[in-house]
Amino acid sequence: MAAIKADVNKTESKQLVTFHLGEELYGVNIMDVKEIVRVQAIRPIPNAPTYVEGIFNLRSEIIPIISLHKRFHLRKLVTSEEDELLSGFVIVDIDGMKLGIVIDRISRVVTVEKEDIQPPPQMFSGIGAEYIQGVVHQEEGYLIILNIRDLFNPKELQKILELRR
Repeated sequence: MAAIKADVNKTESKQLVTFHLGEELYGVNIMDVKEIVRVQAIRPIPNAPTYVEGIFNLRSEIIPIISLHKRFHLRKLVTSEEDELLSGFVIVDIDGMKLGIVIDRISRVVTVEKEDIQPPPQMFSGIGAEYIQGVVHQEEGYLIILNIRDLFNPKELQKILELRR
């Protein structure tokens, strides 16, 4: 009897925090997200890579802010006043290092079944397939699942880490 139960529960699912960058909907594993904060004043850093917006202080912790718009040459979403309230930073943890990712608009937390996740196409909205974990077809379009750990190579992460000092 236990074997039958195991088969019924075999479908694995993932919970994703979803957000808009430009016109596309992206998602990251909820386990990588520490929190979502509203837009705050960012202090620019001289000589930082172009995709690093700067740093900001979150409860006495210095967080580098990254723009995936700049990193992958994505257009920003034209936002209304209502959308402005939903924009901000998704704070992620990559192997113990917290980074803030600028988002145009937060969407929601969704659960997707692993069998619904398709492999990424070679090129999708300016972001290379190596950064995409998969794509889920939805009624409204596609949900692009980012592999947050592969967005930056170790050398880039080290450079970003040095900016916090």
